[in-house]
Amino acid sequence: MIRAAILCLWAVPAAAQDIFVLGELHDNPAHHMEQAQRVALIEPTALVFEMLSPEQAAASVGADLLDRLALEEALGWDGSGWPDFAMYHPVFASAPGAMIYGAAVPREMLSAAMDEGAETVVARPDLLPPVSDAEWAARIALQGQVHCGALPEEMLPGMVEAQRVRDAGFAHVALEAFDETGGPVVVITGNGHARTDWGVPAAIARARPDVEVFALGQFEGPVEEGAPFDEVVLTEPMERGDPCEAFR
Repeated sequence: MIRAAILCLWAVPAAAQDIFVLGELHDNPAHHMEQAQRVALIEPTALVFEMLSPEQAAASVGADLLDRLALEEALGWDGSGWPDFAMYHPVFASAPGAMIYGAAVPREMLSAAMDEGAETVVARPDLLPPVSDAEWAARIALQGQVHCGALPEEMLPGMVEAQRVRDAGFAHVALEAFDETGGPVVVITGNGHARTDWGVPAAIARARPDVEVFALGQFEGPVEEGAPFDEVVLTEPMERGDPCEAFR
């Protein structure tokens, strides 16, 4: 289902899922507000963040999730490279009693995956769905597109392997959070990881088909019909500079 976020109300499905993967464009404040509103409705026992390492999540234990400045300091967010914490804080504040989990994958693991393949580095191979030739070609093309055609073609397979490792890692932490807290669990991540065909939902479905997953994609439009999400939200485009400028 595709809708305009500003026009329709959203409610938790009657048969509530166990894990909600809420995608975003990282720098769009409207996407974070949408996530925060959904988190308030879901009332999760755990929040899993792509943006946090396990160490950062551990540092948040005991912090007041309603205190933006104190939480930002506890997490060491400043200088992390992610957008302004003021955009993300409403998500934390919408579930002040939730456990915080960090799912960021170490750089060394990503580098190893790029050189040797995802299967050589993941702790749980069952969280790596097999990749068909058609999917592999689509993923190579997508990596070239998102990097503005600036990367040498020989680098693109490694970028796909790194993405597969991230998907598996995020799914691993989400399942860990679900088993430890009983759920529901919310995963905050980029749209690419929220895809039902090869992202976190696909990894969970392969390893734990008993766990119900809901996937949200948030875009500024347009989005192709049949986009691989359970629901798609469209928001107004943000004013940005040329995203490809950094690659020139």
